[in-house]
Amino acid sequence: MTQRRRFLFTALSAVATAPLALRVPLHAAPIEGRIRTGIWGTQHSHTTGKLKAMQGNPDYDVVGISESDVAQRAQAEKSAAFAGLRWMTHQQMLADPGIQLIVAQCSVWDALSMGHQVIDAGKHLHLEKPPGNDWKRFQDLIAKARAKNLLVQTGYVWRHHAGVNAALDAARNGWLGDILQVRGTMNADRDAPQRAVEARYKGGGLFELGGHVVDRMVDLLGRPTDVKSWLRHHSSVMDNLNDNGMAVFEFPRTLAVLSQTANQAGAGDHRSFEIIGSDGTFIVWPEANPPRMRIFLRKTHAPYKAGWQDVVLPPQPRFVGDFQELARALKSGQPLRLSYDHELTLHETLLRAAGEI
Repeated sequence: MTQRRRFLFTALSAVATAPLALRVPLHAAPIEGRIRTGIWGTQHSHTTGKLKAMQGNPDYDVVGISESDVAQRAQAEKSAAFAGLRWMTHQQMLADPGIQLIVAQCSVWDALSMGHQVIDAGKHLHLEKPPGNDWKRFQDLIAKARAKNLLVQTGYVWRHHAGVNAALDAARNGWLGDILQVRGTMNADRDAPQRAVEARYKGGGLFELGGHVVDRMVDLLGRPTDVKSWLRHHSSVMDNLNDNGMAVFEFPRTLAVLSQTANQAGAGDHRSFEIIGSDGTFIVWPEANPPRMRIFLRKTHAPYKAGWQDVVLPPQPRFVGDFQELARALKSGQPLRLSYDHELTLHETLLRAAGEI
């Protein structure tokens, strides 16, 4: 990659990301009434959470669910989580003119195939992350959706985390001064079946989970000028998974670091996001149980005081904010806040960090 767009971060840059969204035209006519939605796939760990988020939102009508694997469908049909839903084949779902949105709950290797089929069928798409490792096919997916005025939203879980967004807001407002470093950790403690899934890709666990951090990083800083990665197998587990990874992203005046290991005990409560500046530091750690923010500012900026302070946040339910944002865009005819261009920058940056491009 020889041609690099360079992004210059300045104080009071809350509007810096706005041009991306403003360049996106209105999508297809606003949806009136409830958004008729199909769920394609039941096996992803996020499926039941996303279903619950939509069922708790009056803007959605989940009209059908599909599972291609016969054994998995038989098991899912017995689950109380899916009770009352109409079971369909994915061909029936794609062909149903009444379904406006499909939520693709898929494996990494199925994401692009499923995504293309949804867009080809003329339906809006919520696509599970990370959406495949074929950069050209992902570019083609976004280009096709853009041409058809169909929305594409990927399923990264920190987009509506109050702590992470408070850190980004503080940086954009200039309260942290010059942004020197951004650091994120998204560790896990994987069992053998999940390790086998992640071992299919050179980036291993960093590719599987690192996009949550990269998503927030590029929303703040844009496209990095350079990426360097270390993807290693360091645990004593006898498999081929690169289970200990780190990536460093270079921006014009900022460095960002992503670390990920697949073999940390207690990993869920260790996940963190930090923005370190010349006038302040904003640490979100842990992300849950309960989520906390630790903040230092040289000067008071309401609601924060000068000096160190700790803030405990209420629980941060996943997926609720994603589907609120998607409903807003679908019903208003307006673009998503995170545009097609953002999805492209995010995925390219993740693939570079994961050694795929």
